[in-house]
Amino acid sequence: MIVMQPVLETYAPDGFALWPVAGAHGSFLHGLLTLGHLFAAGGLRVTDTSTGVAFLPGCCDGLEDWRDWYRLIDDGGPLGFGHAPVSPVAERFGDTVRLTVNAEQSDSPVIELSVTALRDLLAGAERDLAEFLALAADWASRHLPDHRAPVTAALARLVGLPAPGIPPEG
Repeated sequence: MIVMQPVLETYAPDGFALWPVAGAHGSFLHGLLTLGHLFAAGGLRVTDTSTGVAFLPGCCDGLEDWRDWYRLIDDGGPLGFGHAPVSPVAERFGDTVRLTVNAEQSDSPVIELSVTALRDLLAGAERDLAEFLALAADWASRHLPDHRAPVTAALARLVGLPAPGIPPEG
């Protein structure tokens, strides 16, 4: 079975796992509320549970780029997610998508799946991100009530989804 999960590369204080909010990591929340272009290290992790092969987001990928996977489906052009020493690459060959864990290695592990399966995985990842936004909005309403709307709106902007409970701008 192949699974896809949105992942965020971050450090969290003890007892908190949504995003850093204290100490040196409070800058993430500050940046979330003040920067025009948001970047969140991470992306979409794809794992083949039958083989244990994991395709991880690389250094040149961010969670905000998750919709780039649709470009792979629609246009067929390869997607690179990093560079040496680990260069994850996704490529489309007809109706098959090949995820190469490290294109720098000729014997790199790969995951192959159909374009239809990838589209289904992306729909699931979108649902996961929407559920995360709902949880984050709830957390913000309890812990940052005066900043719930801007925090939730910024996270929604980051992942390109509507903010739960906040009317769209415009």
